[in-house]
Amino acid sequence: MIICDKKTFEPEVLQAEGLVLVDFFGDGCVPCEALMPHVEALSEKYGSQIKFCKLNITSARRLAIGQKIMGVPVVAMYKDGEKVEELVKDDATAEAVEAMIQKYI
Repeated sequence: MIICDKKTFEPEVLQAEGLVLVDFFGDGCVPCEALMPHVEALSEKYGSQIKFCKLNITSARRLAIGQKIMGVPVVAMYKDGEKVEELVKDDATAEAVEAMIQKYI
């Protein structure tokens, strides 16, 4: 799983070809911390088919707002640099993330 920041988000996600899943999280976000091990396990399971990234929005607020991320956790799927789907807050469960992945592979 690639850890993105303000400098690497554009080349890793917005300029990437194919599918990229981004886990947006924040410092002190308990639901984010609970979800992260599941997303990391999914990255091991599907990493050959989808690029997995995560971004801490605490240190990238403007970038998050530019991506219309207003709260966390958010797990978003990008295809060829365009956001095609996202799971927000209570909808961002391990099961829902895996179902979203399976829709695109």
